[in-house]
Amino acid sequence: MFMLKKKTEMPSEAESIAGRNTVMVVSNRHYVHGNPILEPFPEGFERAILGLGCFWGAERKFWSLEGVYTTAVGYSAGHTKNPVYQEVCTGMTGHNEVVLVVYDPAVIRYADILRVFWESHDPTQGMRQGNDVGTQYRSGIYCTSDAQQKLAIDSLGAYQSALQGAGYSSITTEILPAGEFYYAEDYHQQYLAKNPGGYCGLGGTGVSCPTGLAA
Repeated sequence: MFMLKKKTEMPSEAESIAGRNTVMVVSNRHYVHGNPILEPFPEGFERAILGLGCFWGAERKFWSLEGVYTTAVGYSAGHTKNPVYQEVCTGMTGHNEVVLVVYDPAVIRYADILRVFWESHDPTQGMRQGNDVGTQYRSGIYCTSDAQQKLAIDSLGAYQSALQGAGYSSITTEILPAGEFYYAEDYHQQYLAKNPGGYCGLGGTGVSCPTGLAA
């Protein structure tokens, strides 16, 4: 019970695992469509960083969207430098399992990416998503610009109203400026494309995100 409690409480920076200076080495080729997953990305493309539960299933929600150039999974919004998966799973890094979505804003709007985000998980569950329990499974939007942050906040308000109308409780999604994105181990990248029968614990609420969100 003590370990469960620690896994569902955010550690302070002083409590967190220290980490390392060694950067994770990953293959710079998306397993599904072959585009690079490492910078530099094409000029004018934008990044979205989103946490919505186990990143295996979360990444699959985005990689086939029209206008999405590439996706990758990793760790963000915590304290530990260059964490590894086993450390994140202890709950003592503070990191969330997140998806990096690189997209062409001339083809797909950030609002459309947010709509997929909201409808692909239950954002009312706190430090868990279904049977996956821990701080790394929390719902989070990590914004790379002021415009993204405003739209994320507006979309949360709109979706909260829709969820309440369907009997759901308050959204627990955190909305923060994006920090460092640390790539996860190579075997995690596009995991469900490499392992079609692999585990996916994501489940949405069935409540549609309201249309009409700003671009």
